[in-house]
Amino acid sequence: VQLQACGGGSVQAGGSLRLSCTASGRTFSSYTMGWFRQAPGKEREFVAAITLSGSSTQYADSVKGRFTISRDNAKNTVWLRMNSLKPEDTAVYSCARSKYPRLSRLLYEYDYWGQGTQVTVSS
Repeated sequence: VQLQACGGGSVQAGGSLRLSCTASGRTFSSYTMGWFRQAPGKEREFVAAITLSGSSTQYADSVKGRFTISRDNAKNTVWLRMNSLKPEDTAVYSCARSKYPRLSRLLYEYDYWGQGTQVTVSS
């Protein structure tokens, strides 16, 4: 399984970006997918997750109400729409595939990771 993330960039505070992550292989629809981020000098942290069908989602408290995760299994793609961006959202964002069909914010429950895409928010 290969995951390819893109869509990062530089925006001013209050702006928006949409990240996308496209997966290879036929089993995309069988797994929960997640987004994580890592800021300079900090550990990787959970951002959002979405179940197989897309019917359930989970968000970190810091992004709830501003970020939206969605997926299209026919396109093997998961998106992260980020609105009202803040400087503290600056990080490298990575998508990942969970080992399990349930929602999870635990890094060790994700077994495949895409390369990161940089998001920089200036004040």
